[in-house]
Amino acid sequence: MTKLKAGIVPVTPFAQNCTFLWDDDTKAGVVIDPGGEVDVILAAVREHDIKVERILITHGHIDHIGGAAELAEALGVPIEGPHEADKPLIERVADQAQQFGLPDVRTMTPDRWLKEGDTVDVAGAQFQVLHCPGHSPGHVVFYHQPSNFVIVGDVIFKGSVGRTDLPGGDHAALISSIKEKLLPLGDSVAFLCGHGLHSTFGEERLTNPFLQN
Repeated sequence: MTKLKAGIVPVTPFAQNCTFLWDDDTKAGVVIDPGGEVDVILAAVREHDIKVERILITHGHIDHIGGAAELAEALGVPIEGPHEADKPLIERVADQAQQFGLPDVRTMTPDRWLKEGDTVDVAGAQFQVLHCPGHSPGHVVFYHQPSNFVIVGDVIFKGSVGRTDLPGGDHAALISSIKEKLLPLGDSVAFLCGHGLHSTFGEERLTNPFLQN
């Protein structure tokens, strides 16, 4: 079975975790949520000699998609994700840039929208797609059951959860996504998130203040 390596490069003023997953033997891999600072992302790709096969997007906020169009063009690869429910957010990426005082960015159109039950290929490993709305309507996560590992974007963080005060946010839907789709995957499942440190669902079940009844 493919053994993947993971790396993170924080980008944008929001310190968004642009994530890399790759096979250390073949060097095939993906870039997840290239939010900006494409030169920094390309430098990391070169440093690890990653042969990027596709770009994966968890959701349509600017700090996760701001560099996607430029990076896809530079690498000649397709963009997959998020769920089509985030299409209105993506179409308003210029408004998002203005709202947060960020430079103008190019909008992007995914080559493939994702939905619940789809799979995405990461260097030969098949990751399941789970639709987890709440932070945004079309947020998806990428789960690899054989390695007890998931990329959760901004659904859940170590000690916190995604904000829901942005357009399309829904706190009740977010907590439902976490409790009904993510926590049932198991306490031993480790996750990488869109900002901050990694954790496990078991640790968050016990200590995350947003998940206590």
